[in-house]
Amino acid sequence: MVAQFLRLKLRLLANIFRRSPWQVVGIVVGLVYGVGAATLLFISLVGLRFIDDVAVIRDVFIVAGGATLVGFVVFPLVFGVDDTMDPRRFALFGVPKRTLAVGLAVSAMIGIPAIALAVVLTGTVVTWSRGVGETIIAILGAGLAFGTCLLLARVATSIASVLLATRRAREVSGVLGILLVVLLSPIIVVLISIDWARSGLDVLESIAGVLGWTPLGAAFAAPGDAAAGDWGAALLKLMIAIATLGALWFAWEAVVAKVLVSPGREASAKNYRGIGWFDRMPHTATGAVAARSITYWFRDARYWVSMLMIPVVPVLVLVPLGLAGIPLAYTALVPVPLMCLLLGWSLHNDTAFDSTAIWLHVASGVRGAADRAGRLVPVLITGALVIGLGSAVTVFVLDDWRLLPSIIGVSTALLFAGLGVGSIASARFPYPAVKPGDSPFQQPQSTGAITALVQSITMLGSLLVALPAIAFAALGLFVDASWHTASFAAGVGLGLLVLVVGIWLGGRVFERRGPEILAAAMRA
Repeated sequence: MVAQFLRLKLRLLANIFRRSPWQVVGIVVGLVYGVGAATLLFISLVGLRFIDDVAVIRDVFIVAGGATLVGFVVFPLVFGVDDTMDPRRFALFGVPKRTLAVGLAVSAMIGIPAIALAVVLTGTVVTWSRGVGETIIAILGAGLAFGTCLLLARVATSIASVLLATRRAREVSGVLGILLVVLLSPIIVVLISIDWARSGLDVLESIAGVLGWTPLGAAFAAPGDAAAGDWGAALLKLMIAIATLGALWFAWEAVVAKVLVSPGREASAKNYRGIGWFDRMPHTATGAVAARSITYWFRDARYWVSMLMIPVVPVLVLVPLGLAGIPLAYTALVPVPLMCLLLGWSLHNDTAFDSTAIWLHVASGVRGAADRAGRLVPVLITGALVIGLGSAVTVFVLDDWRLLPSIIGVSTALLFAGLGVGSIASARFPYPAVKPGDSPFQQPQSTGAITALVQSITMLGSLLVALPAIAFAALGLFVDASWHTASFAAGVGLGLLVLVVGIWLGGRVFERRGPEILAAAMRA
């Protein structure tokens, strides 16, 4: 039975070369890069055999091995993979659960990632072959690491095939993956900022010292400890690696037994009562467009994913600024205006998000100003909350309420200017966007020049309108606090002017170019 699974896996791998010529070319290029990278790593590991600094090599192996194990878990759970050997596909063949688990686990050894991993782990055996005992432990450690990686991938892939069966689950998983990367970014920045020439080895030793006693690094640490002469620690870590592999095997058998009798997940149908926001908003053209926009922002992944990303960007900006030594009194002023800038910019291509449904706006003869104003309602509500709460929190943290007018003025200018300029740009220069129902992470077909131009103009326009408010805020911060009032007046006044003009002019453009907008949506 195991031989049948191996033949099936080989046949599936061979079938990837029966696709279109360009797909085959892409696959071959990927294989060449993968095999080339594995070969270079193998040669490098063989070269380490002749280096006497065992401690540093061991620490590097532990950290790199732990990261590899994490990758085998995180990638399937966050992004999902197409599991060609899903246990549920064998549910009707009457294969015993244990036999199926063994066959699928063994077949996992046939594949490009598994082969590349085997090549690299073979290189680690050569690195630690400094004696008979060291070589035996290196072989055992490499085998345990290989089995642990493959079983982790199998368990994670099978769980992901159940949890990520629906499109909404995959979208949420993708967002969580991005948030995880963002949360890890401060750690990455800290690691980059370390002076590795001076204290890097101490940091590496500290991380590896803890990681080597965990299931993530035990298999990679045992050969290094043996080469360093610490046989007691090497044997204990080898036992930890064996226990980890055994626990994974029992988990894999349990997962196979569970998924064989579990139906695939289906998206649950929701029952809605009434007409939702259309019943709550004013019964006017502007109210109808606003109700539709609010509904989009709550239900459409393309909108709420963008909204979730907006609070994340200030984190990516503040961490490097803090590590660069900029005082909190200045960096704390960045988040609220930055979020308002991104909020205002988020609607610069909103018309294209309607796709072919824009024909309803064109055919109904809705006034352009009503269409432009209605689309801004959810962003204006969100922006008001960000400005109000964010400004209060900022001045409370800094304990300087004199800054409040400037924060409100600059943030309002950035928000209103972005919405005003975006109202014109989305009617005059709509470019292809992600289609309704598609993943928000999918890359649409687009002409790069016009896309970059529209995005740059809307962002630059917002900054230019807010420039006087920013200048007055700087004067209030460094010269005289009375300038904060001027910043508030300039920001709110100019922002409101650009918003009104943008709605009026964008409405005129929308009314005049309605057929062209619909034609562009049909082409996209």
